[in-house]
Amino acid sequence: MRVFGFSVKPFVIGMVHVGPLPSTPLGSGTSLNDVIENAVRDARALEEGGVDGIMVENFYDTPYPKDVADPATVASMTLITREVMRSVSVPVGVNILRNCGLQALAVAHVCGASFIRVNALSEAVVSDQGILEPIAYELMRYRRYLRSQVAVFADVHVKHAAPLAWRPPELVARETVERGGADAVIVSGAKTGAPPDVKEVEVVKNAVKVPVIIGSGTTPENVRELLSVADGAIVGTYFKEGGRVSVGRVEKLMSVVKSLRR
Repeated sequence: MRVFGFSVKPFVIGMVHVGPLPSTPLGSGTSLNDVIENAVRDARALEEGGVDGIMVENFYDTPYPKDVADPATVASMTLITREVMRSVSVPVGVNILRNCGLQALAVAHVCGASFIRVNALSEAVVSDQGILEPIAYELMRYRRYLRSQVAVFADVHVKHAAPLAWRPPELVARETVERGGADAVIVSGAKTGAPPDVKEVEVVKNAVKVPVIIGSGTTPENVRELLSVADGAIVGTYFKEGGRVSVGRVEKLMSVVKSLRR
């Protein structure tokens, strides 16, 4: 099975949490060259540890804009993504927080990346950035305009937020795919580092025909259970040690994942 460049299942996408960009509050006085070097270092560590893909995300750019990233962020993420892609051979994706899907698509398309993550594609949610409104209409038309092949991974009941009007996750997932155009859906826990409810993952998996990806909280202790239902996982928190990616931690989780493939 080949899914968005991943030739195996289940697959694991490792996170490159980009350091604070110079244009952001926490990035005052930082060097973009240093940010790029650290991102490349983490990407190489993820690949050395055996991940199947990498996602570049402006994790430390808090507070995040709601749905439009500023030009300096877009320019910085383009440079960083390009350098990461030059440094690894696995598929690379982009996420620009909080819900800046059009900018993420532009960066991914220009750089030749494989996929993006969108927090609110077909579901209005309440977050600390305010109400995130769905962007499927604009994003899918922009993707067509660019004639882009970049895949869209979309969250269902995204973390660090709550639905504006609660609807069953299986219904949201189905509409995210059938009406929103998502190529894969993501199910997460309540916050970064928190795993989702396996039962929720299962109902989402039964509702759609596209890959279902765990979006948070995957560890060596729970990966067997989570990936017995899902097709893959995005892993960030567990892979970090002292703020940087640890090859040993990546290898530990990937050894369990590889045993599941057998």
